[in-house]
Amino acid sequence: MEVDVRDDLLYTKEHEWVSIADDGIATAGITDYAQTSLGDITYVELPMLEGEVEQFEQLASIESVKAASDVYAPLSGKIVEVNADLETDPDLLNKSCYELGWLAKIEISSDEEISKLMSADEYRSYLDNIE
Repeated sequence: MEVDVRDDLLYTKEHEWVSIADDGIATAGITDYAQTSLGDITYVELPMLEGEVEQFEQLASIESVKAASDVYAPLSGKIVEVNADLETDPDLLNKSCYELGWLAKIEISSDEEISKLMSADEYRSYLDNIE
């Protein structure tokens, strides 16, 4: 399976991606591998705005024709924005998981947690070992 892994993102072992802006706001979503594995996504339960999340704890839930799956926060912090478009158009995750299908923006509470994430090359190696 050919999977789109973006070099400018960081990744988790649970197949979430994160992009960290200079202002300390992290945008999080699920990877191409995750959306492909789930199949057609039919529902997304987004996190609560202003809610606090902990790294690797539940951030959101996704339902597809195949399964229901939890999505985990790549970093700890406060939810400052959610992608409300997913409530009416959940298949944006299938169409554009890196651009239009992002889940939430998190105001990062600890820079030290970034070291627990994988680079694109590390994530590619990880995928090679699970397929």
